[in-house]
Amino acid sequence: MLKSFLFGSIDVKSNTTHLALLALRIFTGLSMAFAHGLGKLPPSENFINNASNMGFPIPVFFAWAAALSEFLGGIFLAMGFLTRPSAIFLGFTMIVAAFVRHADDPFTSKEKALLYLVICIFLIITGSGKYGLDKNFQKKRPKYYV
Repeated sequence: MLKSFLFGSIDVKSNTTHLALLALRIFTGLSMAFAHGLGKLPPSENFINNASNMGFPIPVFFAWAAALSEFLGGIFLAMGFLTRPSAIFLGFTMIVAAFVRHADDPFTSKEKALLYLVICIFLIITGSGKYGLDKNFQKKRPKYYV
C-alpha cells in the first residue's frame, strides 16, 4: 500500500492524457524549482527571519524545508519521481505561502501560491502518470496476450 502511494499513478489508457500530465509536471516542477526554489538555497537571513516572524519554532529548519520542498520537490515533480510525496510537501509549502505569509495581502499576492496548490492537489490524486520515473517502481503486472 505504501509503495502504491509513493510510486502509484492513475490507470488511464489515453496517451493524450498521459502526455498532458507529463507537460503539466515538467512545467510546474521546473518553474517551481528554478523560479522559486533555487533562489532560496541556501536560505538567506531574511528568509529565515520571515519563517521566524510567521511563528515557526525552528526557523532555520523550516526555511530549509521550504527551500528544499520548492527546489527538490520541483525537480522530482518534473521527473515524475516520488510525485505524490513531493506534491504533498510542495502543497503544504503553498498553503503556508498563501494563508500565512500572504494572509493579509490581496488575492493577487496569493494567486500564484494557490495555483501551485491546486496543481499539487491534482498531482496527489493522479500521481506521475505513464511517463514518469515512478512507473519504474510500480509492481510489474503480467501481460496476457489474446
